[in-house]
Amino acid sequence: MKKRYRIKKNSEIDAIFKKKVVKGDSYFAIYQSEDPANEHFRFALSIGRRYGGAVERNLAKRRIRMIIQEIKDDISKGKDFVIVIKPSAIELSYQEMQSRLHALFKKSKLTEKEHE
Repeated sequence: MKKRYRIKKNSEIDAIFKKKVVKGDSYFAIYQSEDPANEHFRFALSIGRRYGGAVERNLAKRRIRMIIQEIKDDISKGKDFVIVIKPSAIELSYQEMQSRLHALFKKSKLTEKEHE
């Protein structure tokens, strides 16, 4: 993903958390806010040390970035969101992770289309 799609500043991430617009399940939570000044969406990933070692955490982040890359054209413009990866997500395969994230994006109204 290009840098323009990333949120790096802790102050921006904290502002999204403070709005408390959240949808989630037992594996992921998506915090979101609107930023109409942007012509595209921006996102950040949050994963704790309880998830596993660095290798497992990096694998999960790479997988989620790939899932977002696949559906980036369907994600609403002007949205900022943070995906929190919970420790229970370590048991998910790529396909399960993909289907759960697609369902959460739909539930949180970040995308309008249904994905398989």
